[in-house]
Amino acid sequence: MSAETLAAIAIALGAGWASGLNAYAAVLVLGGAQRLGLVALPQDLLVLGSPWVLGVAALLFALNFLADKIPYVDSINDALQTFVRIPAGALLAYGAAGGLSPEVAIIAGLLGGTLAAGTHVAKTGSRALINTSPEPFTNVLASLGEDVTVFGGLALAIAHPITFLCLLAVFVLLLIWLLPRLFRLAMKPFRRMARARHRPSV
Repeated sequence: MSAETLAAIAIALGAGWASGLNAYAAVLVLGGAQRLGLVALPQDLLVLGSPWVLGVAALLFALNFLADKIPYVDSINDALQTFVRIPAGALLAYGAAGGLSPEVAIIAGLLGGTLAAGTHVAKTGSRALINTSPEPFTNVLASLGEDVTVFGGLALAIAHPITFLCLLAVFVLLLIWLLPRLFRLAMKPFRRMARARHRPSV
């Protein structure tokens, strides 16, 4: 497998993985790297370097950055972001692998969407657990850590694709083990709301 193919696969899977945490940050990193000449994205993703796309992504990232730091607001935001992160992960992965072959692009899109779903559930479940703590500082630290992880992870995928793919494989194995527990945690706020709605009034 050539270095160019490995780089494209790393960016495709990295985009899917990162979108599950923060799709807007993923767009900013890939688009910014394209504009700075740090990466040559396939034709389908060149639009990410557009000033308009970067501007809108930066605005949405800023709004998400604030919402993600507030206890319980972050869980509501995570629920809404389900409709953004998973499709974005699939589309970015598909576009990043578009220069290889149509078959590889489709497979990358499926894997990217799956990775985005996995990281999204992991993030949502861990935040539901953190929100049981009365102090707000853990939310801020967790959110900042996630943002740093997205920027750092995608930078690693661009600069050192093999290292990133090895670390991603370890992450996937851990996620498979943690996912059932995290899914139960992610559903806790919704079960609480459902019980409160059906509680008989006095």
